[in-house]
Amino acid sequence: MKTLILGAGYSGLAVATKMKPAPNLESLLIEQNAYHVFYTRLHEAAAHNTRVTLPLAPLLRGTGVQMEQAQVDVVDVDAREVTLKDGRVLTYDTLVIGLGSVTNFYRIPGLYENATELKQLSDADEIFTFVNRAFSSEYQGQRDIVVGGAGLTGVELVTELAQRAVLLSKERGLPPFQIHLVEAGPKILPVLDDALRAKAMQTLEEYGINVLTGHRLMQATADSVTVQTSDGTQKVIPAGKIIWTGGIQARDIVRGERIEKGPGGRIAVDEFLRAKGYPEVFIVGDMGLALNQEGKPVPTTAQHAGQQGRLTGKNIMRLSRGDELEPYEPTTLGEFVSLGGLMAVGWMKLPWNQKLAMTGGLAHVMKRASEWRWRVSIE
Repeated sequence: MKTLILGAGYSGLAVATKMKPAPNLESLLIEQNAYHVFYTRLHEAAAHNTRVTLPLAPLLRGTGVQMEQAQVDVVDVDAREVTLKDGRVLTYDTLVIGLGSVTNFYRIPGLYENATELKQLSDADEIFTFVNRAFSSEYQGQRDIVVGGAGLTGVELVTELAQRAVLLSKERGLPPFQIHLVEAGPKILPVLDDALRAKAMQTLEEYGINVLTGHRLMQATADSVTVQTSDGTQKVIPAGKIIWTGGIQARDIVRGERIEKGPGGRIAVDEFLRAKGYPEVFIVGDMGLALNQEGKPVPTTAQHAGQQGRLTGKNIMRLSRGDELEPYEPTTLGEFVSLGGLMAVGWMKLPWNQKLAMTGGLAHVMKRASEWRWRVSIE
């Protein structure tokens, strides 16, 4: 059974590391980088140049999975072919697609051309370089930063940037830059309850971050953004750096007559995470539209991607033995949001469907613990 695994993000890597050598199983992982990126920590790399990668080769030892560093161009599930950017075409018996998502710019004029994303290590490097340059005595341009989107990524990024700005201000004797957090919705961090959200908002205010909820980003230029309030009032905010974290959509590289897509271009899957109409194709992570026990879409988070990947890796091994597949039953163990340094807010799941809310250092420890559990699961 020839198996291709596309992508070594949280889901794809979880698939690969749950596999074992088998006489009738030939497995190949296709990934453009030689390393795995902890995407949930890219905000730390952007602010502090923190190392957020792990080399892939050691993680694949003993799995029976070979790796090839390449980029995927198109996946044709009718022809059972994967075309790479270099023109090569690979075939498969079983396919796992875990190529993640891309940024959704919502056709906002000038945003794609002028905003930095936070999806890759190179994005984090670009932001880190700007912050350092903005605190150089030779820098003459606009220093302020506008971050669009007050979800998990946006909030974690602005708090780390604010902390970095305070440190550089003391070191170099320059005033901190202003950080604007723009959110079209009425509140930040909609995944949290009101009490935790209020604590997060208090932390943002203490950092001096200008939080603009209910402000829709209408246009971006090289050095400014235009935002609009619910009553139609518009204003221009000067910016030396514009960063957009306001939305994602699935990569649009899968072709197939029977492919079904839902919100954000996510591909509909069955209870075993197989693309509907294509039982030999598993879709894991951000690209798949998996449903929970209530029939609602599973969030595009690292913990759910990891769960899907681990199950799929085990199910491929079951396929190789001729055993029945195990269905996907998602569970949310908790959600924690880093707020810079040792500060965090969040909750963890308790028995009988109860939640335990946490703030401060304890929440920070629990967030780090969840990352440690992920690392242990792939090593």
